[in-house]
Amino acid sequence: MEGLKFNETFDGVLLAYSASTDDELAKILPGLYPCFGVRLKAQLLLFDPKPNMILEGKVVKLGPHSIHVVVLGFSSATIIEEDFKDKFEYKTKHGKELFASSLNKRHKIEIDSVLRFVVKSFDEETLHFSGSLLPPHTGNANWLDKYADEDLVERNQRNIRVAILEDKEQFHKGYKQPREAKFNQYQIGYWLFDYCDVML
Repeated sequence: MEGLKFNETFDGVLLAYSASTDDELAKILPGLYPCFGVRLKAQLLLFDPKPNMILEGKVVKLGPHSIHVVVLGFSSATIIEEDFKDKFEYKTKHGKELFASSLNKRHKIEIDSVLRFVVKSFDEETLHFSGSLLPPHTGNANWLDKYADEDLVERNQRNIRVAILEDKEQFHKGYKQPREAKFNQYQIGYWLFDYCDVML
C-alpha cells in the first residue's frame, strides 16, 4: 500500500475504488475537441479515522514509555505512557518485553499482538495516530474477544461485594436503607471504513 495519502476532497485515505457507467454514449466536451467525457459512478473505500474511534493495529515495538503500532500496513500509531500507565505495567520476562494489565494478569500486550485502541488525534500529513488505552475494552484484541465479558462479570461481582460491605458499614452507622449497587454496561462499535458514491 505504498503511496497512500490523505485526500482532502474525500476527507480520508482512498484505499480502493470501483467505477461504472450507465451511459452508452460519450459526449464531446465543448472546446476540448477531440476529447470526450463519460459520466461515471464510483464506489470508494475510504479510511476515515476520527477522534474517539476504536481501531486495531499490529504491535511492532514496545518500550517502557511507549507502544508502537502499524494500522492496515501503511499508517502508524504511538501510545505514550500517560495513555496506558494506569492500566498496563511494563515488564520483561525471559528477555521478552511485554505490558501486563493491572486488572487481569492474563491480559498482556506483546510484539505482534493485535492492539485495540482509541484514536486521540490523527496527523493527515504523516498518517500518524496518537492513541489511548485508558477507555474500557481497549488492549489486546484477541484477549478482549475471548475474555472481556468474563472479566467484566468478575469485576462487577467484586464491585457488588465491595458495595454490600460498604452498605453494611453505613447501615451500622445509622443509615436505614443501604444504597443500591450499580454496575456499568458497555457497548463497542466502530467503523474503519466509509463507503460513498460520487459522480465524476
